[in-house]
Amino acid sequence: MAGIASSWIYDGSAAERLWQKSAIGRPSNDGSLELSPVETIFVHHHRNLDLPTGDWMINALSENSLLLQEYSVLEALRVPGNKIVLMQNMEQFSHNIQPQSWAARWPSNTHPRNSEAVAEVRWFHESDKLYATELHNWAIEVRKSARIPEVLVVDEELSVVTYNLSDESPSGSFQSNQALESLASLSGGISSADGMLFTSKNWDIEQLGVPTEAGIHLDSIACEIVQGLTPLSEGAMILSDLLNRGLVMRPGFKYGSRWRCYDKPLGEDHAPFLVVLPEDAPRDWTGACLASRLASGVNKIWLHPVRQGDSWNYLAITRPPADLRWSNPSKR
Repeated sequence: MAGIASSWIYDGSAAERLWQKSAIGRPSNDGSLELSPVETIFVHHHRNLDLPTGDWMINALSENSLLLQEYSVLEALRVPGNKIVLMQNMEQFSHNIQPQSWAARWPSNTHPRNSEAVAEVRWFHESDKLYATELHNWAIEVRKSARIPEVLVVDEELSVVTYNLSDESPSGSFQSNQALESLASLSGGISSADGMLFTSKNWDIEQLGVPTEAGIHLDSIACEIVQGLTPLSEGAMILSDLLNRGLVMRPGFKYGSRWRCYDKPLGEDHAPFLVVLPEDAPRDWTGACLASRLASGVNKIWLHPVRQGDSWNYLAITRPPADLRWSNPSKR
């Protein structure tokens, strides 16, 4: 066995079994197995192989300060039986994954040599910045390949939590443009708090407006549409898009978002969506995890609007089903 920090060329008796059974590493024609540093730690802890040298870990950490975090992700995925092929090893297969992906995942009862991956994986530290547009584009491309876009987030304790990403198209049961046309025809409102009050007599905008004893209250974002401001703010453009999708809008303050959105008339069902304004959205994965967990705790989907030219799409960051939540088997 010969080891260097960047990779380990393992030629021991377990080399063939590690690849044939677990799809670990990159097999060579001479029967040896090239293991990345993160795979080296995994086979050390879970396949009872000694590390290449006594100072290997120190050398490896000097090359990659996030090696322990990366290992926590690999361990969370592999211990339940998943087969994980890292991006740098994908070229030995005919499978193509997105260049931003860290790895691809296969279930325990399949193998990369004869089946398709079910997921592409990225991982982030909790303090990493959240780039919603880039994540949204990645999720769309992964879904086009019939794979799950999985994100694993590592915290300061090296604990791992799993999220799935998707492009959502929320829609409701109301007629498109009806609410916007009615808003544009409103007049006679009086200032109240951060918006305006309008008479509740003959109020016919079911998608918007909070009833009070003094009339129907619209917030400052909705009032931009009433006043015909040009150009509209980003928030007003998003509100217009959601109204055009037939959704019923209500304040989302109690859920840490701008709006809660109903796809049916009020009283028929709970609001399935929570929408945040991009300017108020979490800037890192700590905030994104908190927002998504809060939404899932009340059976709602947290949506981050993403602008694509003149239209709006919606990135969803959701907790997967219990059997697809990868987490650390133990802490050291």
